[in-house]
Amino acid sequence: MPISIAPAGAELLIRKVAADDKVKRHLHEMGICEGSKVTLISSSGGNVIVIVKEGRVCLDRSLATKILVA
Repeated sequence: MPISIAPAGAELLIRKVAADDKVKRHLHEMGICEGSKVTLISSSGGNVIVIVKEGRVCLDRSLATKILVA
C-alpha cells in the first residue's frame, strides 16, 4: 500500500520506492529506502510526515504515492 494511505502512528517497512533514480538517491540519503523502517506521524490530503531515524520528513502527495510500505 502507498504510505499516503497507511494508518497514522504505525511503524512501516518500506518495500519499494517507485521513483526515478535521482529522487531515489535523494530519498536514500535521507534514510528512506527499501528495507528501512519509518513511523508515520500524520497524513493530510495525501501529504505525509514521517519519522526517519531521528528526524522528521514531510513528503508531498505525488512522492508519497510512490513509496510502498507494509
